[in-house]
Amino acid sequence: MKCSQTVKEREACEQKQKGFTLIEIMVVVVILGVLGALVAPSILGRPDEARVTVAKNDIRQIGNALDMYKLDNFNYPSQSEGLKALVEKPESAKNWNADGYLDAAPEDPWGNAYIYVRPGTKSRHYDLYSLGADGQEGGEGVNADIGNWDN
Repeated sequence: MKCSQTVKEREACEQKQKGFTLIEIMVVVVILGVLGALVAPSILGRPDEARVTVAKNDIRQIGNALDMYKLDNFNYPSQSEGLKALVEKPESAKNWNADGYLDAAPEDPWGNAYIYVRPGTKSRHYDLYSLGADGQEGGEGVNADIGNWDN
């Protein structure tokens, strides 16, 4: 819409053109609602897949802590010492880092302790794994075991 050339008419015309109409705002709200309805389920419907990713990252970080332990003490923690050796000094560790290797004993995203097996059967030095969402050996999808042999 073109405004007239006189000052009063131009000011009146520009006042009418400022802002959005109720219809325009309603259209935007509807479009955002439709987009939200399409996108939200794909994002919010994947918490277990996100937990699997967290478990894989945890296993990588715990593996790094185990490697640091080995560099300091010339061997990985024994089966009986387990992952607790990364938090509290075991008797066998002569060069244990005074700050420890982890702040706390790690739990997987489903609230279960990670399993440490030494010597490993699925990887070279040790097996470190989570039993997945179901807390049972084996499984498929989010229920599958997640271990250092996968990384």
